Amino acid sequence: MDVLYFAWVRERIGIPRETVETQAATVADLVSELRAREERYAAAFADLSALRVAVDQELTDFDAPLEGVREVAFFPPMTGG
Repeated sequence: MDVLYFAWVRERIGIPRETVETQAATVADLVSELRAREERYAAAFADLSALRVAVDQELTDFDAPLEGVREVAFFPPMTGG
């Protein structure tokens, strides 16, 4: 699946997107796999309360299932103006 990173998440990880092979059942499981990769991922995912996630372009929770998912995106909360 494609994993996309936006704003400061992208800055901490150092790439805007990547294709990931995963056995993760949920978004939270995917985050655990990514955190374990190296320090830059651990830093980006250190505080999940500061992150939002979209699965196949629909805002969802970290307990969302990943079966059949093509894209997961991580980004900070949006603010209005």
